[in-house]
Amino acid sequence: MGISPEGVKLIVTGIAVAAAGGVISVWVKWLGVPALVLGFVFSAFSAYFFRDPERDKVFPPGEIACPADGTVMSVGVEDNPDVTVVRIFLSIFNVHIQRAPANAKVESVKYSKGSFAVAYKPEAAKNERNLMRFSDSSGRKFAVEQITGSIARRIACYVREGEEVKTSQKIGMIYFGSQVAVYLPGSARVLVKPGDKVAGGETILGLW
Repeated sequence: MGISPEGVKLIVTGIAVAAAGGVISVWVKWLGVPALVLGFVFSAFSAYFFRDPERDKVFPPGEIACPADGTVMSVGVEDNPDVTVVRIFLSIFNVHIQRAPANAKVESVKYSKGSFAVAYKPEAAKNERNLMRFSDSSGRKFAVEQITGSIARRIACYVREGEEVKTSQKIGMIYFGSQVAVYLPGSARVLVKPGDKVAGGETILGLW
C-alpha cells in the first residue's frame, strides 16, 4: 500500500504541525496540545485518504476495467445517443486514484471550469472537470472525466495528449468527495448497474 504524491506533502505538513505542537506544549500547554493532536489527526487522515493500493488484476482485451473506486450512480444515454455514460460517486472513504479502462492512446486532455455542486447530485455534471479522451488500436473511442465535488475541488491529471496508456495504469486523482464519468461506445455492454460498489483496476465495467 503506497501513498500518492499529492498526499505526501500533506502528511509531512501534519507531522510538522504535530512536532511544533509538542515543542510548544512544553511551555504553553493550552496552545501546544491542540496543535499536536490536530497535526497528528491531519496526517493520519491524509495517509488514509491518499492511499494508493496495488491493483494487479489482468484484464483480457475484451474487458473494460473500471477506472475508479466508488458507487455507480447511473448508467445510460445522456446527450449523445451513441454513447453510454457510467457515473461513479467517490466518497471520502474511497480510494481517489483513477485508472485507464483499456490499452489506448490519449487523444486529448481538456480541463474545464465549472460549478462545485455536491458530487453525487445530477448538477455535478456541470462541475469543474477534466476530460481525457482515448482511442484504442481497434479505433474504439472512449473517455474518462474527473469531476470535482463541493469540498477541496482539486484535480490531478497524470497523462498528456499523445501518451500511450495500459489497462489500469494510473491516470489521475481527485481530491476529496468527487465523481468520475466514463463515456463508452453504445456498442459496449456495461456490466454494472446503479448502486453497485466498484473498484478501479479490479471491477470489470463492461465488455467491448
